[in-house]
Amino acid sequence: MAARDIGGIDEVIHGRLRLGIMVYLADAEVADFTELKDALDATQGNLSVHLRKLEDAGYVTIEKSFLGRKPLTQIRLTQDGRRAFAGYLDALTRVVGKS
Repeated sequence: MAARDIGGIDEVIHGRLRLGIMVYLADAEVADFTELKDALDATQGNLSVHLRKLEDAGYVTIEKSFLGRKPLTQIRLTQDGRRAFAGYLDALTRVVGKS
């Protein structure tokens, strides 16, 4: 069996928690920080670090506001994030030989 090309795998997305964030947001459109933390069984610190990496790559936007007096942090996929995620899924499909 020939070695598969893994060069198309986006390292920013490929981490377990970052992949979970991308999958969740691709379906939910927008999520608040607590919703993501609970859905992915992550700690606040760990989720923050991974969100920052995705934000630095331009894959998500993070909007901070207040709902009444309570802080609200909402996360959305950007268009670049959607394209990168689609490309990641295509590359992963090629790696496992399903296309």
